Amino acid sequence: MRKRRYLILAPGEFAENAKTAQGVIRYGEDETVAVIDPTLIGKRVRDVVPHLSSDAPIVASVAEGLAYEPTALLIGTAPQGGKLPPSWRAEILAAIGARLEIVSGLHDLLGEDVEFAAAARAAGTSIWDVREPPDVPLFSGAAYDVAPPVLLLVGNDCAVGKMTVAIELCAAAAARGSNAAFVPTGQTGIMIAGWGIAVDRVISDFAAGAAEQLVLHAAESAPDLIVVEGQGAINHPAYAPVTLSLLYGAAPDALVLVCEVPHASIPTFGTPVLGYERLIELHEALLATVKPARVVGIALNTRAIPSDDDARREIARARAETGLPADDVVRFGTQAFYDAIVPSITKRRPLSEAPA
Repeated sequence: MRKRRYLILAPGEFAENAKTAQGVIRYGEDETVAVIDPTLIGKRVRDVVPHLSSDAPIVASVAEGLAYEPTALLIGTAPQGGKLPPSWRAEILAAIGARLEIVSGLHDLLGEDVEFAAAARAAGTSIWDVREPPDVPLFSGAAYDVAPPVLLLVGNDCAVGKMTVAIELCAAAAARGSNAAFVPTGQTGIMIAGWGIAVDRVISDFAAGAAEQLVLHAAESAPDLIVVEGQGAINHPAYAPVTLSLLYGAAPDALVLVCEVPHASIPTFGTPVLGYERLIELHEALLATVKPARVVGIALNTRAIPSDDDARREIARARAETGLPADDVVRFGTQAFYDAIVPSITKRRPLSEAPA
């Protein structure tokens, strides 16, 4: 993996809507030297998002950020639909002019933009479009035969913490002397891990095949457990298809359900968010006729609950309603949750004939 010194572009978005920026700062091995957000000039990252524990300064522009000697500009937030806001073009061109590598997880592929591509060639730098998928085959069923069990993260909505929980579970496994392989399926996970496929960019017929290829690649290092980052949500009107591709293509042996609470409806659509038992029933029913897998735990995102006591009450409610281990692994630690779910993560075979 190439080491980078990131200048992160997140104008007006860093505090509330910069999942990519915050994920890379928290979990990435590459250093973040500064963040661009003109609404937060003069602050440090930790002043705005305390749990990131970073002293990187927040500056107004690429020109100011160059004083911190970055080697790459990271597009730190993904607007809805992954479109490039026109107001960002000048800053990206300034970074290219300064010979910074451009790292982007947008659906708009910057390397295919005539102006950006020409500028990068002239400057002798490069553009890494993280979401650009490789050619992948159709799903073959080879994922059924990998030796390690496969754990897939699913959720009650998008952006509820599926990637975060996956990475935290891998860290908890390492603390127990076990080797868990993190499988990145979205742009932020790819930036953190340095490999992967953004499954939401793959043509629908091949999306399950892309998920399978990721699992097969992870299995090559002979881990004890494969942990697949989830995408979308099965009850989301726009993003359920990518969830389905992972449910079938990753061939999971177990699921962890990640839920933000309180969370009444899916933004934009107003679709009601389902309760724990209904979500468990729905995910397990979808897999029941192909390769059965059970939900083995509930990972809660309680960031909207100010009080630790109230958060613990919500966790207790989830345990009581489902009979499953439940916790907020970011707020209260991952180890106890990991220890509670591991005994239930075992290899399962796909159905090979119609049930009687």
